[in-house]
Amino acid sequence: MTATVLRLDPSDKPTLDPMISLVATDMNLVNNVILDRMQSEIPLIPELAGHLIAGGGKRLRPMLTLASARLLDYSGTRHHKLAAAVEFIHTATLLHDDVVDGSDLRRGKRTANLIWGNSASVLVGDFLFSRSFELMVEDGSLKALRILSNASAVIAEGEVNQLTAVRRIETSEERYLEIIGAKTAALFAAACRIGAVVAERSEADEAALDAYGRNLGIAFQLVDDAIDYTSDAGTMGKDAGDDFREGKMTLPVILAYARGDEEARKFWKDAVEGRRDSDDDLAEAITRMRETRAVDDTLARARHYGQRAMDSISGFPASAAKDAMIEAVEFAVARAF
Repeated sequence: MTATVLRLDPSDKPTLDPMISLVATDMNLVNNVILDRMQSEIPLIPELAGHLIAGGGKRLRPMLTLASARLLDYSGTRHHKLAAAVEFIHTATLLHDDVVDGSDLRRGKRTANLIWGNSASVLVGDFLFSRSFELMVEDGSLKALRILSNASAVIAEGEVNQLTAVRRIETSEERYLEIIGAKTAALFAAACRIGAVVAERSEADEAALDAYGRNLGIAFQLVDDAIDYTSDAGTMGKDAGDDFREGKMTLPVILAYARGDEEARKFWKDAVEGRRDSDDDLAEAITRMRETRAVDDTLARARHYGQRAMDSISGFPASAAKDAMIEAVEFAVARAF
């Protein structure tokens, strides 16, 4: 069977529309679960959770659970609660991330921590994590529980690993990939793998979907980290240059530092350690990245992982679900263009 090759023409804009259409009916049922389980007798909880959950996110991770189950011809309903659990895990991590990062914008809107404060955001995030575990237990599958609970632990480890790498210029590319593999790709992988679990398919099918999600997640994060230096708040849903000002060692910075001369390396060391964080400094950072092709090569790596994601599902029969999952990879990479 011939593998699909990732499209590279930036004028040929892929979208998530095929996946959205594919899972629309199931996604309505997932949204019903989400709305029901975010309720509480404490009014602040649904108010704060709803601010983020209804804030314009694409629901990509739960859609991947639904699409993966569809790829395997699953016709039951177990994946609805598990997809909702995936979205609750993701939302909880976003609430916690915004507190850690001190973010002001999320998806183009003011962050929950800016409106309600850090304490409320952390506690509502904890509430959503708890709800996700309730949904896992209700499903009754120890395998699904193990996959999603492990992903939750790995995400937390990745966030701590990233925290300890902030403002450390010596952070390596290997460590960076470990961080994004944990904090982003782990949930993509778990979201896809549980599609095979509910369909009661083989370990090989589980592994194929895990690999698809993991590689897609890495590609997705690489693109996010690249366009932080090429985009604006209207495109990113956050302030351009946030990673730069927060001293995050993302791949564009790692590459630009490694390829720079002595003067450039001093600039990057000062910037990462917080001594160069003005708008002019950001402009200089972007110029230095352009000179070293740091962003271009970050996007090239994203395309590499995107191709690996598509190769992972090449063995499944042709179907609308497979086509939608392939275009989702192309969409994730094309966001940079």
